[in-house]
Amino acid sequence: MLKPNAVKAKLGAGEEVHGLFCSIPSPALVEMIGCAGYDFAILDSEHTLVDPQQLENLIRAAEAVDLVPFVRVPEADPGAILRALDAGAMGVVVPHVRTRSDVDAAVRAARYAPEGMRSLNGGRVPGFGRIELAEYVRRANEEIMVVAMIEDAEGVEDLPAILDGGGVDLVLEGAADLSQSYGFPWQTRHPWVREALRRVHQECADREVPFCAIPRTPEDHTAWREAGVRAFVLGEERGLAARALRDHLDKHREAADD
Repeated sequence: MLKPNAVKAKLGAGEEVHGLFCSIPSPALVEMIGCAGYDFAILDSEHTLVDPQQLENLIRAAEAVDLVPFVRVPEADPGAILRALDAGAMGVVVPHVRTRSDVDAAVRAARYAPEGMRSLNGGRVPGFGRIELAEYVRRANEEIMVVAMIEDAEGVEDLPAILDGGGVDLVLEGAADLSQSYGFPWQTRHPWVREALRRVHQECADREVPFCAIPRTPEDHTAWREAGVRAFVLGEERGLAARALRDHLDKHREAADD
């Protein structure tokens, strides 16, 4: 059932929020992320094979531990936006936003009239009747976030137009795909990529649209915070788990060799 969006409220109050990408479709893992103290998880349905029923259960797991569930949907897929929101997502992360028309399509799919034209439905998000449907429509338009991923050179260049039309609640950087767009695949620290991220942040700051960084080192995190950034995605649970497993094994092997 629809709840107040704690991430949106914290950002509005100038507080910091921290999240993770979540690519393993396991409700227990989502619960672990929430119990660890993260504010939000971005459940990935762009790069992973997750079926609609799995996604709904991942969202339920997030709700159980007061973790705000966002869903990264496939590119240019309004049907995926509708299904994610009907399952209970509190926001959609829209990849590869390159032009204002991409935002317009996402807003149309994610918000009810008069802001958009999201298809009307009942079910779990209005609590199977606990929230009166007209009231749910009003509250959903207030609480659900549209998050635009800027991960292409075209998106960087068109960002003023993308933001000036409104409807974007948060901009999330995508340095990895951005590096490829500039011709330097996986060189996320290339000067062109770093300058592009700086430009994206500045355009957001000029328009008072929150910007979400993906710091890859503690130094990155500090620099973004000093620049006024308050939203952070601190990696992906697969990478964190893989590194922890390797480190755990390495420590035991080193101890055995002593």
